[in-house]
Amino acid sequence: MENPLCYDFMLLKDPSSCINHLLVIFFDLFMLMMLSFIMFLKFSSRPFWSLVKHSNLQLVSAITNGSLGLLHLCFGILVLEEKLRKTHNVFPLNFWLLELIHGFTWLFVSLTISLQIKQLPRSWLWLFSILIFFVSFILCSFSISYAIGSRELSLKEALDVLSILGASILLVCTYKECKCEDEVERDTSERLYTPLNSQLNDVVPISHVTPFAKVGLFSKISFWWLNPLMKRGQEKTLEDEDIPKLRESDRAERCYSLFEEQLNKRRENESSSHSSILSTIVLCHKREILVTGFFALIKVLSLSCGPLLLNAFILVAEGNESFKYEGYILAISLFFIKIIESLSQRQWYFQSRLIGMKVRSVLTAAIYKKILRLSNSSRLIHSSGEITNYMTVDSYRIGEFPFWFHQIWTTILQLCIALVILFRTIGLATLASLAVIVITVLCNAPLANLQHKFQSKLMVAQDERLKASSEALVNMKVLKLYAWERHFKNAIEKLRNAELKLIYAVNLRRAYLVCLFWTAPILVSAASFLACYFLKVPLHASNVFTFVATLRLVQEPITSISDVITVVIQAKVAFGRIGNFLEAPELQSVNLKNMCFNESFKGSILIKSAEFSWESNVSKPTLRNINLKVGNGQKVAICGEVGSGKSTLLATILGEVFKTKGTIDVHGKLAYVSQTAWIQTGTIQKNILFGSELDDQRYQETLQRSSLVKDLELLPYGDLTEIGERGVNLSGGQKQRIQLARALYQNADIYLLDDPFSAVDAHTAKSLFNDYIMEGLKGKTILLVTHQVDFLPAFDTILLMSNGAILQAGPYHQLLTSSKEFHDLVNAHKETAGSNQLDNVTFSQKYSTTRKITQAFEENHIKEANGNQLIKQEEREKGDTGLKPYLQYMNQMKGYIFFTVASLCHLVFVICQILQNSWMAANVDNPLVDKLKLLLVYFLIGVCSTVFLLTRCLLVVALGLQSSKCLFSQLMNSLFRAPMSFYDSTPLGRILSRVSSDLSIMDVDIPYSIAFAVGGTINFYSSLTVLAVVTWQVLIVAIPMVYVAICMQRYYFATAKEVMRMSGTTKSHLANHVAETVAGTMTIRAFEEEDRFFEKNLDLIDINASASFHNFASNEWLIQRLETITAVVLSSAALCMVMLPSGTFTSGVIGMALSYGLTLNASLVLSIQSQCNLANHIISVERLNQYMHIQSEAQEIIEGNRPPLDWPLAGEVQINDLKIKYRADGAVVLNGITCTFKGGHKIGIVGRTGSGSWEVSIARSCQRERKWLKLLSC
Repeated sequence: MENPLCYDFMLLKDPSSCINHLLVIFFDLFMLMMLSFIMFLKFSSRPFWSLVKHSNLQLVSAITNGSLGLLHLCFGILVLEEKLRKTHNVFPLNFWLLELIHGFTWLFVSLTISLQIKQLPRSWLWLFSILIFFVSFILCSFSISYAIGSRELSLKEALDVLSILGASILLVCTYKECKCEDEVERDTSERLYTPLNSQLNDVVPISHVTPFAKVGLFSKISFWWLNPLMKRGQEKTLEDEDIPKLRESDRAERCYSLFEEQLNKRRENESSSHSSILSTIVLCHKREILVTGFFALIKVLSLSCGPLLLNAFILVAEGNESFKYEGYILAISLFFIKIIESLSQRQWYFQSRLIGMKVRSVLTAAIYKKILRLSNSSRLIHSSGEITNYMTVDSYRIGEFPFWFHQIWTTILQLCIALVILFRTIGLATLASLAVIVITVLCNAPLANLQHKFQSKLMVAQDERLKASSEALVNMKVLKLYAWERHFKNAIEKLRNAELKLIYAVNLRRAYLVCLFWTAPILVSAASFLACYFLKVPLHASNVFTFVATLRLVQEPITSISDVITVVIQAKVAFGRIGNFLEAPELQSVNLKNMCFNESFKGSILIKSAEFSWESNVSKPTLRNINLKVGNGQKVAICGEVGSGKSTLLATILGEVFKTKGTIDVHGKLAYVSQTAWIQTGTIQKNILFGSELDDQRYQETLQRSSLVKDLELLPYGDLTEIGERGVNLSGGQKQRIQLARALYQNADIYLLDDPFSAVDAHTAKSLFNDYIMEGLKGKTILLVTHQVDFLPAFDTILLMSNGAILQAGPYHQLLTSSKEFHDLVNAHKETAGSNQLDNVTFSQKYSTTRKITQAFEENHIKEANGNQLIKQEEREKGDTGLKPYLQYMNQMKGYIFFTVASLCHLVFVICQILQNSWMAANVDNPLVDKLKLLLVYFLIGVCSTVFLLTRCLLVVALGLQSSKCLFSQLMNSLFRAPMSFYDSTPLGRILSRVSSDLSIMDVDIPYSIAFAVGGTINFYSSLTVLAVVTWQVLIVAIPMVYVAICMQRYYFATAKEVMRMSGTTKSHLANHVAETVAGTMTIRAFEEEDRFFEKNLDLIDINASASFHNFASNEWLIQRLETITAVVLSSAALCMVMLPSGTFTSGVIGMALSYGLTLNASLVLSIQSQCNLANHIISVERLNQYMHIQSEAQEIIEGNRPPLDWPLAGEVQINDLKIKYRADGAVVLNGITCTFKGGHKIGIVGRTGSGSWEVSIARSCQRERKWLKLLSC
């Protein structure tokens, strides 16, 4: 009997050792006591054995675990009976007592946990399930390892192996039960908190929700639920409606609600905002993180079994076979281990991507929510371009981090396991391996610090460039009118050059990191073999190739350390930026509006001794000593010189300006019309309704009182006409009247009108005043800012403002006699207007006709109309574009030369590695080759491979820099030379998404995606080639399998490419919505529409996330099937080695072949994952290319039309039969204008709103249909 106090590892894993028996008995007794205790507690409160309906999975778990318990009991009784028969003594107790206790434990588990799973507390249930699985896994691993080492398999070891099956079923049963409980709780909560008007909310049809929401276990682990989408993508080009919606738990609304709830709790206990946000994200997804960690652990453990099997294979090849069919058993075991490795890794990656998607959705929603609350002082710090960067770039970087999180500890665990295996293989020489690993990590520290420093600077540079680009794009019409395009383009390119220097610095440090960690295995092997030489450790095939196989298995996680470091740094920088934004000061208007008013206060405003400041600065108030009392139904006019504070006074009532002193109370619903019109992209009707339900009678009355009837008759599709972004296809007066209609339709109590008549002609202004102000708003409280003093007599009170203070307040005639400033203001207006007074302003007017603007087109006409609307659907490529985007990326500045040389360098690097191992395989057991010579040649080949690897990394950096520089230059040239018709029909968000996220992906991600895709593919085919050279018979299986793999990859890309493109277009919709919201935040808050806009933002986030979800899920779908193919190829190669006559191959050749074969899965995953990432990233080049070939304006300089050197002379403009359009397929807006503007003359252009007076002044930027416009001077 073994010494029970011996803690040798071999004794610990020996199933017959005393230490093994004692540990198992202690565990069993602990489980029995804890289960008995829980049963007693439950039984004392209510019947534990209640009659409940058991699921099929519970029954399977109970039967399996009960059978295992009975087998252990029978085996224990059998051992006891045999002991009594032979020795007539029950001592020693260890073996039969162990089996009896173990059997009772499994029976107890079957009866309590499996069948009564719903009665146990969730925390205890998870504890028991995970603990049982963990112990069963360890016993199974020990038994398999011991059986392989001892060449025999006992009944005890077989039962230990079978126990993992019962423990796995129990763990799955626990997971399913907890998930069902969560769904029940969620449904109950939804029913309790569903609002009364929930029937008005849109409900997603169950049939269009992703099948992932309802599928079973097998479908989830095999990604079978994706088959219908993959088939549909093969049959036709996928459209937006073909992509299913996300399941409820993955949608942005649910994720953000949970995040906000947990964040508020944690902020009460933590002072650091950044840490509270980070810890909240972890807390919200702790279960998913633990599940992915479990799958990562299974993957690491299954991967670590490879070198042990390889060692057993070499022993079999050397003739040390313990039983007849051991080789076949090892080959089959190899296949199943690779399948387990594949299943666990796919679930690890998929669940990690899912967590990243949810984190990205949460951050995007949080940023948008912050936009709606951001104070004006904060808006000065965070520009619209920076906010777009936070949402498109920073949230993307943080969303990528969960995918890499488990790589940190799994890499450490794999290295530890590898060191244990190496110690068993080469003994103390392992210390040399450890020393090289430590030195590598220490060398990484300064590089990582530099990487963090340059990454922070790069994000700031991106913000500066995006801010300048955003300002130029928003004001492109002004730039073109002044011919300032070249100046602003040069300014942006200057910022871009500074950004490129930082991109080069970041990518160069990343190249050094890649080179450092890719060469680490080479240095480890060389140092270890040299240590073996000096320590006199014998080298032979079994230990050398066990060592090599172990290093090759950890090579992939080691080489990914550089990517992990890069992602961690990017996420840290991005998180700091988003955290600062989310903690920016907000408006203080939470308690400003008193909605719980009674009728006596309704529509009133009261301000007492108040001061306000835009910059939250008490010492610099914008408005001083404001006292104002407005009763219900009063009409108040606000006048004064420019900059006197009129608009600021309205903003204070809206709660937009920081109050530094005094009190302000506003009672009632507000409606606001801004001085600069804010128009959404969409139909005129949508802009007027602004989220309200359509009341046809009220709607028609609103159109009439806003003087929009005639304008709608002139528009091609009436009120269904699409308005471009910021209302580009409407005149200034039309946009202002749409704003007025929007305010009137809301039927508010208080109307704040900021100079609404400034953009309309006198006739329209008079009509609006009579019909809108006096009639439409009768009985409403009105505050009107105006410079048109003709209307002032009709107001109850007039406020005269100057330098941020109210100078005088009173009726018109009182101020006219008592205030010199007001008298001067009225006289100045009359002198400027050239008339005395507007004769007898009529305050009411009846309509001679009542026109009803209806949706005059039937549904088929509407569909036809939508095809010719101003705003087109965002274009995207269709089908397989082949190598076109790749060639476009690499053709810049002869980039294909960099790519070709870099690929050749990597090929030489791989060849050098094969030569290293071939040299070792051929001569390790050759007595004619000196060991020192063997190791020196091995080391020199490794040094040569390192040189080629470094060259490859530097060439990749150069390729990325040249391509980024040229593609950005072409993009800017195209955008600044694009006609105004392009900007009129293209929402700003589409352009911003390209110059932010797409450009960032091209700068940072694509160069290394290309390198890893090419490098991973070379690695995979090199491993397959080595396997085929050794056992050519495997080609019989490998060739068909490779053909199937290629066909499957094509089948995948038919769907995946369209889903990737949809991800890009939906991201543009989201960016456009954010850009519109930033521009119109004041109006949105005034109408209290924040919730509606936030809900729309959540919908857009979900649409984008759904495309992203099905994109990465399809990646795992493909890789899992390809990994199964590689497992078949590897097992076939192993079977060939077993079936061929003994002595056909040397043990060294077999060791080399299998060491490459064991990395087939890892090589394939790296290759396919990199190809999928590259295919995803190259969509950004496709999207940039769409805006790099816009139809250009005429050349800036036409040599034949150059003016003389002394031009200009007279400043004369000649127009002859000029016809212009805003776009090629639009209506003619100027029809045959012929006139001459003489030099030195002052020309006034007058006409009714929408008559074309504005188009005459901007004819230079419009599309001329025929004839000419000649500028004899500028």
